[in-house]
Amino acid sequence: GGGAESGSGGSGSREAVERLVREHPVVVFMKGSPAQPLCGFSNAVVQILRLHGVEDYRAHDVLQDPDLRQGIKNYSNWPTIPQVYLNGEFVGGCDILLQMHQNGDLVEELKKLGIRSALLDAEKDQEKK
Repeated sequence: GGGAESGSGGSGSREAVERLVREHPVVVFMKGSPAQPLCGFSNAVVQILRLHGVEDYRAHDVLQDPDLRQGIKNYSNWPTIPQVYLNGEFVGGCDILLQMHQNGDLVEELKKLGIRSALLDAEKDQEKK
């Protein structure tokens, strides 16, 4: 960490965004908050994570911060919000997360982060019955 150079260090700068995506294994940039998503796609991402039992993640409300909203789009080269990052890597938006959820990739990706998907335990319960 150096001093603040002019023209960088704002919440939309590449450095600032990179810090945010690396501050936690699961980071979501969304409209609204997990408790109160303000768009259907953001809500879908929250629901998918909830299905997997992922409660411990960082969510950033881009509506609170226009600089961040633009900065994250530049950073990922992805035009829409929400955006999901796992281990600092851009995964995608709602549709991609949904796809990963449906084909089982999300369970695998979470496993790499040391997060056990709640769906694995749910499947176990079904086998017992």
